[in-house]
Amino acid sequence: MLLQIVQTINAYLSDYVLIVLLLGVGLWYTFKTRFVQVRYFGASMKKTFGSIHLSGKKHDGGMTSFQALATAIAAQVGTGNIVGASGAILTGGPGAIFWMWVIAFFGMATIYAEATLAQETRQVSEDGSIQGGPVYYITTAFKGAFGKGLARFFAVAIILALGFFGCMVQSNSIASTASTAFGIPTWVIGIAMVLICGAVFLGGVKRLASVTEKVVPIMACIFLVGALIVLIIRIKYIPATFAMIFRYAFQPQAIIGGGIGYALKTALSQGAKRGLFSNEAGMGSTPHAHALAHVETPHEQGIVAMAGVFIDTFIVLTLNALVIISTMYTSDGVLANGVIPDSINKANLAQNAFGSVMGSNFGAIFVAICLFFFAFSTILSWNLFGKINMQYLFGKKSAVVYTVIALVFIFLGTLTASDLVWELSDMFNQLMVIPNAIALFALTAIVVKCIPHKKK
Repeated sequence: MLLQIVQTINAYLSDYVLIVLLLGVGLWYTFKTRFVQVRYFGASMKKTFGSIHLSGKKHDGGMTSFQALATAIAAQVGTGNIVGASGAILTGGPGAIFWMWVIAFFGMATIYAEATLAQETRQVSEDGSIQGGPVYYITTAFKGAFGKGLARFFAVAIILALGFFGCMVQSNSIASTASTAFGIPTWVIGIAMVLICGAVFLGGVKRLASVTEKVVPIMACIFLVGALIVLIIRIKYIPATFAMIFRYAFQPQAIIGGGIGYALKTALSQGAKRGLFSNEAGMGSTPHAHALAHVETPHEQGIVAMAGVFIDTFIVLTLNALVIISTMYTSDGVLANGVIPDSINKANLAQNAFGSVMGSNFGAIFVAICLFFFAFSTILSWNLFGKINMQYLFGKKSAVVYTVIALVFIFLGTLTASDLVWELSDMFNQLMVIPNAIALFALTAIVVKCIPHKKK
């Protein structure tokens, strides 16, 4: 009964409320900033890739700009980049990827606004520690009881969505894929996860920053190399792959069936939903990381934040999608006729795609390794975001209790994750968007003022 209620709420939120809110915020800031994601794209790439260091500069509080970006990317690049893209393609056809690109383009303007506001409204304590995130700009946008109520609603939602239930489903993904690929008992993986994550959590922001700035480039390189090998081997199918993405974006009924209206709605909604939850633009998660960055102006971190969406969607997610479509949907692929066998689902589609070129066993191992890095780094970042909000609600002393509870959820996730847990994670994930999006609309003037009059 509870599962059905949560599923109904999720369906309504994802199909109507969130698409309108998040796409609306993206369009709003794209025009209000005069296409900041285009005008400052070059500066974003230069600032991001010109500041990569695997042993970042230490600060008394906070992070370097690159460490903050790495922490944000760690949160963005999760199992959704593999499983989410697979689900979008299976349900909405290859054309769903085109709509993911569209959503990500507008999302780059949204995340610019989030990072800028996080920098503008953050608070620095006497000991040098920094607190920042949506709760601080929500209370800036709305004074009094209403603002505090919205901020507390957001804080509770993100603690449950990311800190507890979210980390549980991420650890479940690690355990299930590792168990399949290597035959390791899930409880062993659970104990190892608790020990590793506990060591990072207890080390605070400095240790987390040190880990993410190393893990994120490594995991990106592993996935990029594997995906590029597959695409090079399948290079003769690449033109057909791109052709399908563009064709089925506007003629999806040719591959997923149904009338043109139904098929187009399905392709667009799948691309929008999966894209929004992949890059997290507008959700209010990554501003926590960007608030910690030591930069000269909020604008600097805003353009760095845009790179996170670009890397997440236009590089990692797109490469995964190209591998899937070029191996599974082209003329010699098992999904070429649009009929999905019972043995294929969103959880194993990527493994089948990589396995068709690498061999089934190695393909499963490769995807398991990538999922480990993606999910592990996401757990680290999500735990930090939840802890920041826990301390906002209950003070710094609550951090120890929060960490213990989070580790319990991580361990339980390696043993089992029911449909209800997944649905609850999605529900709170979606609920936290509402106060964040409302505050983003309300603080437009502050964001626009942060953009330099002359582009440097």
